[in-house]
Amino acid sequence: MASLLDGAGQIKIAVLDEAVSQTQRLHGIVERYAMALKNQQETGSYRQQLMRAGAPLAGILKPQFSVTADSVNSFLQIAGRGGSDQVKVRALREAVASIRAQLEIAASKVKEKHSVGGATAGKE
Repeated sequence: MASLLDGAGQIKIAVLDEAVSQTQRLHGIVERYAMALKNQQETGSYRQQLMRAGAPLAGILKPQFSVTADSVNSFLQIAGRGGSDQVKVRALREAVASIRAQLEIAASKVKEKHSVGGATAGKE
């Protein structure tokens, strides 16, 4: 489908694809954090891992998708604050789900707005 997008659309889709892969990485860290918490293991290192993985994601999204970047920054605030680990894991899972949903919506809007070509280009 990338060939059916104009140049700006292709660039935005490339950014969104990278953001999806980085969000997947965040999700993996959150789930490892949850498993460590469930198994009563040490969870101190997960905060730094989440911060290191999330900061570049906010950076690549900020120029074109600032609302989603703000959601990533909210995720980073959740990761950095103190409190109960169980509550934090729940909030982190919800934040990752929200970021994923926003990325999917952004991708469909980009495809709709930047499609070129035949009449069926925007319908896919």
